[in-house]
Amino acid sequence: MKFRLERDVLAEAVAWAARTLPSRPSMPMLAGLLIDAAPGGLTLSSFDYEVSARVAVAADVDEPGRVLVSGRLLADIARALPAAPVTITSEGSRVEVRCGRSSFTLPTLPVDDYPTLPDMPGSSGTVTGSVFASAVAQVAIAAGRDDTLPTLTGIRVEIADATITLAATDRYRLAVREFAWNPEHSGLDTTALIPARTLAETAKSLGHCDLVHLALSASGAGDGLMGFEGNGRRTTSRLLDGEFPKYRALLPSESASVAIVETSSLVDAVKRVALVAERNTPVRLAFSDGEVELRAGAGDEAQATEAVECSIEGEPIEIAFNPQYLLDGLGALDDPSTKLSFTASTRPAVLTAGTADSASNYRYLLMPVRLSG
Repeated sequence: MKFRLERDVLAEAVAWAARTLPSRPSMPMLAGLLIDAAPGGLTLSSFDYEVSARVAVAADVDEPGRVLVSGRLLADIARALPAAPVTITSEGSRVEVRCGRSSFTLPTLPVDDYPTLPDMPGSSGTVTGSVFASAVAQVAIAAGRDDTLPTLTGIRVEIADATITLAATDRYRLAVREFAWNPEHSGLDTTALIPARTLAETAKSLGHCDLVHLALSASGAGDGLMGFEGNGRRTTSRLLDGEFPKYRALLPSESASVAIVETSSLVDAVKRVALVAERNTPVRLAFSDGEVELRAGAGDEAQATEAVECSIEGEPIEIAFNPQYLLDGLGALDDPSTKLSFTASTRPAVLTAGTADSASNYRYLLMPVRLSG
């Protein structure tokens, strides 16, 4: 095998394919990156039986071939190469990477033992890359990180004709985002549960694409696949098995109080006041006419208070939140002002965009921390 391509093209393609490699592969070959050089160009692939990644790039191929090398090592090398064309040659059980006056020799892994990548399901429809990336990022912050509760580590994808709804929860907060897409066929009605980390990394890396193809296999959870493709890059992920919580019942249909506050001012105030909050202790917010007062710390501990202007409709309310969870929600809103809707100080609050003409269909529900005294 022998081919030649530009350093930046190689580095970007290797980084894309290697990003899904497992940090602790169950078998040595799963740490490998499969390089397939053919007359039409180059394909780089990775697969760990759960997630697959494949990218096709143009290259001058002198001798077609197929090799398996350490993906992370090749990614590190490609990123560090000088700005010059790269020539990669394989001979026997070694691969040589040559760029300018730099040269690296890598051992190969047994390519015959490498698993066959799953086929990409047929396209179900398309969505703008930036919309997809933004929506997934807004929801992924609320996904659980406890692997003993695998269902909560996923993002639920609900497709109902021309609307996709994403939802994630870790039991302390819930994020829901709706957005429009272009389905291949009308009347599509299905759901899937995808690992949040995989979906977040994939959506972010495809954010620059004009269109992202979403593809969902007909199989159910557990053995089903969802695929994503854009600009010659594709990823597939196995679906999670399990029943996602019935989250719609958690979203209140009415509010006793509604406050609107400038997002950046509230973010800055929460960050300052939270400096004195010990780990796992809340920040209190007291909403009354014209302002919200933030407080943290009590007794002989360090204390902080700050007031931020706001408007409020309904009864004054005092409520406490985990400061980081509150900041996550405020940051995800991406709106100049935030609307906070309350039913009671012991019930969840809902954060939405406060701008009247905002087109965002994003809701962030946050459980309060019970106040003591």
